[in-house]
Amino acid sequence: MPKTALIIVDIQNDYFEGGDWTLHQMERVSANAATLLADARKQGHLVVHIRHENASPEAPFFRPGTAGAEIHVSVAPKTGEPVLTKARANSFYETGLLDLLREAEVEAVTICGAMSQMCIDATARAASDFGFQVTVVEDACGAKKMGFDGVELSAVQVHAAFMAPLAMGYAKVVKTDDVIV
Repeated sequence: MPKTALIIVDIQNDYFEGGDWTLHQMERVSANAATLLADARKQGHLVVHIRHENASPEAPFFRPGTAGAEIHVSVAPKTGEPVLTKARANSFYETGLLDLLREAEVEAVTICGAMSQMCIDATARAASDFGFQVTVVEDACGAKKMGFDGVELSAVQVHAAFMAPLAMGYAKVVKTDDVIV
């Protein structure tokens, strides 16, 4: 069995009800991520927490030094678990994540978090490009409704539109119950 790491991406307060950038069903997403976290800890897997900060104090969410930019209590890191801060969608970009995984001799990564259409997509594709076996736990990932060129998509549609191509060529896309030991 390959050495595995759980990567929890951007489950931060601003994505929850009352935050500055609320996502669809974020409570369900975080509950599933918490289940994955508990299982990874039980199995002794490396757990890496990723948090996003937008550099500008005028950013719509994840502003530095705000409560909204903090990791949500449902998936709070324990002492010793790495917490990496990023400024771009790709969790590997200028964070040290690749070196951390390679030093730990990780071969497979399980990814969950938010947003499906941004950071989950970018991180899963990068992980695949770096040669990791990638699993995305789709019911532990959150999306936001979006529109483009007059076409409005619900969060459910956006989520599906990103999970489908990930499943086609970059990752095994599963549900929480599929990966719990």
